[in-house]
Amino acid sequence: MISDSIADFLTIIRNANMARKRMIEVHSSKMRVGIARILFEKGYIVNYKLEEGVKPTLKIALKYHPATKAPAIHRIDRVSTPGLRKYAGADNLPRVMNGLGIAIISTSKGLMTDKEARKENIGGEVICFIS
Repeated sequence: MISDSIADFLTIIRNANMARKRMIEVHSSKMRVGIARILFEKGYIVNYKLEEGVKPTLKIALKYHPATKAPAIHRIDRVSTPGLRKYAGADNLPRVMNGLGIAIISTSKGLMTDKEARKENIGGEVICFIS
């Protein structure tokens, strides 16, 4: 049996958004912290915090529009799966909603958005789309 911890993480975020949760708490990994860092830098979440201990946990504060209470993350989709990896070269990086969303790319220089990867002229594995 193959488990996909990144897909589980994205599903937790998607479900918490639909339930209008303010805070989620998940087990931590380097990939999850990297995704949370990018979400924070691009304004999709309010904040994140890594709590060390026997089982490190990652706490994420989700972001909503103050007036309409609409979530900041409208769609979050896993692209590359353990059974079917999706790679893109620097010249073939995907554009999400014609540049309005982001694609998270795992490169040799770490996790970055599609725009940063284009600027660095580097390709990699397409992890997910966020809009």
